[in-house]
Amino acid sequence: MNKKVLILEDEENIRNFVVINLKRAGYETVEFDRGEPVVEYIRAHDDVAIAVLDVMLPDTSGFEVCRRIRGLGSRMGIIMLTAMGQEADRVNGFMTGADDYVVKPFSVAELVARVDALYRRLGAEGWGPQADPEVLTSGEFTLNLRSRELSKRGKKIEITQVEFLIVSTFLKNVGKAMSREEIMKLVWGENYQGDPKIVDVNMRRLRVKIEDDAAQPKHIMTIWGYGYKWEG
Repeated sequence: MNKKVLILEDEENIRNFVVINLKRAGYETVEFDRGEPVVEYIRAHDDVAIAVLDVMLPDTSGFEVCRRIRGLGSRMGIIMLTAMGQEADRVNGFMTGADDYVVKPFSVAELVARVDALYRRLGAEGWGPQADPEVLTSGEFTLNLRSRELSKRGKKIEITQVEFLIVSTFLKNVGKAMSREEIMKLVWGENYQGDPKIVDVNMRRLRVKIEDDAAQPKHIMTIWGYGYKWEG
């Protein structure tokens, strides 16, 4: 997969600065100042590894663009740029399918580091025909590690790349109680400095996708005061 990053930012100075620094870091970039063209671009191109989306836009919101990208079935990494630091806004971003967020004003070096970390986490450089097919199974679930596809009773479930990493971590540790800190380390990386609530938000989102009844989960079980475990 190409090291292509899509930047959606309506402030030209910020956008240009981000583009310059991403190119210096070895990324190919494509840039937009409006949300609507982004969705059409993603619909026509499948080579974008990561999208950096500003929340406040003239024509729509970054949250809506994120939701529509996920609605297309895209599993690219998504980082939100937001001037809003409230927890509700961060949760909203995660629930619409974002993988990470950076609060304005931000250091461009920090943003590039987040892009690097997300790119490594998603294993983009390892995608390709040279990989050996591997499959993890647990009860009615099958996870193909090569195609990164999850199915339940033979029916494909659309998941993001971070959700893939969470499920693969669970299926490699069936029945093991895992702390939030351990899950963050395995999924987001040892040096991730984001909000620990990202774990809880992603678990809620994943339950909606895989459980018959998200309110009464049978697979992603909460260990109160500690973390989560996967029941086969």
